[in-house]
Amino acid sequence: MAQLSFFSAEARDARLTDLAGLLCGPGQVVRFGASGTARLSIVLADPTRVPALRAEATGRGVVTELAESDSGATVLRTAFRGDLVELAGQWCRGAVKAVPEGFRLDGALLRMWVLAAGVPDRRSGYLLGLDPHAPQTHVPLAEAVVALGMPVIRLGARGGGPALRISGQRSRRRLAELVGETPPDALSGFWPG
Repeated sequence: MAQLSFFSAEARDARLTDLAGLLCGPGQVVRFGASGTARLSIVLADPTRVPALRAEATGRGVVTELAESDSGATVLRTAFRGDLVELAGQWCRGAVKAVPEGFRLDGALLRMWVLAAGVPDRRSGYLLGLDPHAPQTHVPLAEAVVALGMPVIRLGARGGGPALRISGQRSRRRLAELVGETPPDALSGFWPG
């Protein structure tokens, strides 16, 4: 029996703030004027991720809806909600997405990131997709992953967009330990392990 890591996704109950893991990838959060509400959304290159992301959001008391972007891509989003305003305040500097000061990853945040934008790469590593529209988030997110004991290489936008590569058997095992078991609604092909 493996010992549960203090930082793993199963080490604590699910929280609304875990949805910040979507913002580590291509997720966006916007406020609705002065109404005291905010919406979290993510454009998904792979619509097969929708069921697992919906299930994880539902487990945190958040209902999601599907929409289509102007380019025809699948968008998963929440309604405008008052309880997302704090998240928006932490992740936005004006209208620009920014990693909060002193941000620290844990297994639950990493699990959401993997569900949104994680994929095995051809070199037996694992890629965590980054937001191509927020390059200012890439270095702080790389530092947060390294702080969990997984060295990364930052990749540019070649092919599938910017990403962090986690390589090496030890680091990949650490990633799998942190994100926990494959969710029932997730395709095992993109899950680390």
